[in-house]
Amino acid sequence: MADSRPSNFLPDELVPIATNIASLPARGLTVPEPQGRQRRKFRTIWISDVHLGTKGCNADLLIDFLDSTDSETMYLVGDIIDGWRLRKKFYWPASHNDVVWRVLKRARRGTRIVYVPGNHDEFLRQFTGMNFGGVEIRRAAFHDTADGRRLMVLHGDEFDTVMLAHRWLAFVGDALYHVMMGLNHWVNLVRRKLDLPYWSLSKMAKHKVKNAVEFISQYEELVARAARERGIDGVVCGHIHTAEIRDFDGVAYYNDGDWVEGCTALVEHFDGRMEVLHWPEEIAKREAEEAEFQSARASESAKEAA
Repeated sequence: MADSRPSNFLPDELVPIATNIASLPARGLTVPEPQGRQRRKFRTIWISDVHLGTKGCNADLLIDFLDSTDSETMYLVGDIIDGWRLRKKFYWPASHNDVVWRVLKRARRGTRIVYVPGNHDEFLRQFTGMNFGGVEIRRAAFHDTADGRRLMVLHGDEFDTVMLAHRWLAFVGDALYHVMMGLNHWVNLVRRKLDLPYWSLSKMAKHKVKNAVEFISQYEELVARAARERGIDGVVCGHIHTAEIRDFDGVAYYNDGDWVEGCTALVEHFDGRMEVLHWPEEIAKREAEEAEFQSARASESAKEAA
């Protein structure tokens, strides 16, 4: 049956973006999947605020995360693609394709993928209820944990007072944030050359500014209150790029963070226990263990040779 959808299935301003992405040359993965790496298995994984299409996106760290973990369900909790930035300037390196490829491969392997669009990828909200390549689009979702709790999953921009009352100010803030992300890119380029671990300039600045700290605290309380009013046990969100697990008078608040500043994910273990994984720290831990293992092997070989 022929597709009867109109040609303006995408918003007009996004047609060039989709065309640009679709016209990228077909090629193999820029970052091939590692062979023999043991994947850490979880019941559920939540990630958000990846901002594909921007230079601030830490695609390489996210690729490493996707190559190192697996789950029965994965929630993409908004701002996975940065439509705001792509409207202004098209930027889509091969590593961003690698991220999309890995997510779609999970869906083909049987992982349930639920995409809850945020404000930066709000153009996808018009496709709520549809399924693309095994990826379900939902305006919000509900998740039942292994220990019997019910969680609401949403991006969280609905509770951002700046977004609600002064949308123009949100765009100004986004432009300033993009400048800081550019600085962050160069800072970490130098740090890599010095063999230093990833460090977030913007995350440090956010925690130093009193108003930012107050905004985060108010935002967390608003989201937790919304969960309580709906009679559910907790909420999982993103949006503010600050990973957190807190309890507000019996209501669980979970924020999975981002892949621009902190590079974090929220995971549910098979017993229902929730944990935030700070991936730069996980990489450092893994590399230290590998170095210790190689050192022990070298020591044993030297003893055998003697």
